[in-house]
Amino acid sequence: MKYEYASDLQTRMEEIAKFLEMDHIAVDRVKCFRSSGSSTKRTIARCHTIGKLMQKAIGVKAHYAIEFLERFERLSREEQDKVIIHELMHIPKTFGGGFRQHDYVCDRNVNELHKKFIRERTI
Repeated sequence: MKYEYASDLQTRMEEIAKFLEMDHIAVDRVKCFRSSGSSTKRTIARCHTIGKLMQKAIGVKAHYAIEFLERFERLSREEQDKVIIHELMHIPKTFGGGFRQHDYVCDRNVNELHKKFIRERTI
């Protein structure tokens, strides 16, 4: 696996978090990366974090990394925005190193937030 910091996706992620008023997300502690070399066939993106015990062990606050796999690049801009929203939705309100599960992070909720993003961005 190869990872490369994605400044363009970082900017898009920050814009989406701002327009969707995801104020619980400390965007300075969320970093976006492109990855290549994965053997997975279905995964488009994934969110990573440092567990709470490791945070305490090394004395840091929670940080998240959003990894965008090669398939992401083949999506339309709209679908890419939905993927970014999906990954941001996994970050809980506590921003403590946990994840929100797919009972909340589902197509219906992603589509609802995407519609809000389109509305807010055009105002």
